[in-house]
Amino acid sequence: MIRSELVQLLARDHADLSVRDIEKIVDVFFDQIVDRLVADGRVELRGFGAFSTRARDARTGRNPRTGETVSVDAKRVPYFKPGKEMRARLNME
Repeated sequence: MIRSELVQLLARDHADLSVRDIEKIVDVFFDQIVDRLVADGRVELRGFGAFSTRARDARTGRNPRTGETVSVDAKRVPYFKPGKEMRARLNME
């Protein structure tokens, strides 16, 4: 599912809200998650999972097209850990 599909689904389920209002709500929701991660925080949505960041060390990489070695700077990357309820629903038989 992509963002626009989420907006359409919410608009269908909440006919009393305009599409523009739903887009603003979705934007605020995602912006708050990103802002918290930027502040080196963690976002936990019970039953769904937790978003956090992990540090990646600097390393030497390789350009796949040319084979040339390149240096890759240290960085933080987003990490998602699914919640217990999500894992249970994914593994139902």
